[in-house]
Amino acid sequence: MAYGKLTLRDVAIALDLSLGSITYGYDFSIISTTVGQPSWYAYMGLTTDATSPNYSFSNSMLDTVFGLFSAGAIFGGLFVGWYSDAHGRQKALLIGNLINIVGGALQAGSAHIGMFIAARFITGFSGAMIVTLIPIYIAEVAPPAVRGLLVGQHGAFFLVGYTLAAWVGVGSYYSPNTAFNWRFPLSLQVLWPLLQLCVLVWLPESPRWLVRQGRSDEAWRILARLYHNPSDAQQLFAREQFFQIKAQCEADQAAYGDVNYLDLFRKPHFRKRTLIGTLVMWASQANGAIVIYSNIVVLVAGLGFDNAESLFLAAGWITLACVGNFANAYYLDKLGRIRSLMIGITGCVVCVIIEAAIVANYGGSDNKSALSAGVAMLFLFICFYAGFVDTTVYVYCSEIFPTHIRAKGMGWSIAVFFLSTLPFLESSATGFATIGWKYYLLFIILPSINVVLLYLFCPETKGQSLEEIGAFFNDNVAVRLTHISEEEKRALDERILAEQTIINGQEVSAASNPADSEKTPKVTI
Repeated sequence: MAYGKLTLRDVAIALDLSLGSITYGYDFSIISTTVGQPSWYAYMGLTTDATSPNYSFSNSMLDTVFGLFSAGAIFGGLFVGWYSDAHGRQKALLIGNLINIVGGALQAGSAHIGMFIAARFITGFSGAMIVTLIPIYIAEVAPPAVRGLLVGQHGAFFLVGYTLAAWVGVGSYYSPNTAFNWRFPLSLQVLWPLLQLCVLVWLPESPRWLVRQGRSDEAWRILARLYHNPSDAQQLFAREQFFQIKAQCEADQAAYGDVNYLDLFRKPHFRKRTLIGTLVMWASQANGAIVIYSNIVVLVAGLGFDNAESLFLAAGWITLACVGNFANAYYLDKLGRIRSLMIGITGCVVCVIIEAAIVANYGGSDNKSALSAGVAMLFLFICFYAGFVDTTVYVYCSEIFPTHIRAKGMGWSIAVFFLSTLPFLESSATGFATIGWKYYLLFIILPSINVVLLYLFCPETKGQSLEEIGAFFNDNVAVRLTHISEEEKRALDERILAEQTIINGQEVSAASNPADSEKTPKVTI
């Protein structure tokens, strides 16, 4: 990874890690098409018939199916924050994938609704472990200039998982085998974590985590390979990054010592970050995206389309979201994190206002023009959400916490993300069934408030190294590499080259080439 320049190694690492993003996306998304399969309702003893005496119970079970995934994810996000700090990013990702395989297998083999709900809880727990780790992992190996693009692949690829789940659900709908209709799509949940386990051994451990553990020689070897630039004999970028990471970790250790979850709230520097992470994740869910996505098949059906048409439209909606997330990742380093969030959420509010008006006046009618406009608003909504919000929140929350508390901070943020979904997922089916279009008012009022809060309290982080972002939160930045004069940069490089680099526990002249195979053993990446 050369500074500001993408390499094939960058792409390979991001794509390998993005298998975890697909895992989470598929896990989360597959339930949306599962509840669109009549055979699943029949097997589980549920109904979509509003005149049935079992209708209220069915809605309650649907809310629980959605809610227990989020509940499991809250615990998974908090658990991985501790586990990955204690045992490393690689080992935590291994454990998350293994648990995920168990959860997916149990869903596919569910004998009754209780077993299915329990399996969704397990899958939610492991899915949150994975969705927390991937952006941290990528952020801790990415150079500042392209960090948004690389971490953004996480958001883009979990939409690939969404899209795969949507189209697999559509294809399975037409099978004459009623068990295949829903068991096969659910069984594919085990494929993506299995694939990630196959490539995990080739991925490097986070050099920042290694430095934090006092394993600087291993961190240096990895950075030397990651940032090797054949046109730079002195390998200044690799040396600068190692120098800054090591200096900042030492400064943070001296200032804060060992930290735990309570420190997220006790220490002012961390508390500000925690509140901002909470706001960003809450804002990403309080605009209706989670409700619209989880109920997209039902919402489209409510506009007058049959089951097959609803599944096709839902799959098309998710496919458009996938394109939007890739676009979001592409221009995030240019547009900026907070500006992107504000544009996206504001656009979502406008779409929800129009959608609510259409549903209020034409829902359930035969007015094709109005119903088509309702579907169009749902598609325009996802353009704003996917194009400006969905990827951005993971990038931003993985950046604002310092190395020694990043996993815990990101774990907390993911827990808030899923906690924010609970009141909406638990109430959405009942809400739409009882108060109809008025339920949309939540997603007009809440995000309007959130846009103002984002503008007032959230600093922009684009272009800054992870260590330098601490300046926005009144941290002591040990070494600055960006936004300094040429003279300051030259003096810093002279200082770095004059110091000693520690490799394999021995002091080696910093003037030597860090990618020299005789001094620096190669790391498979």
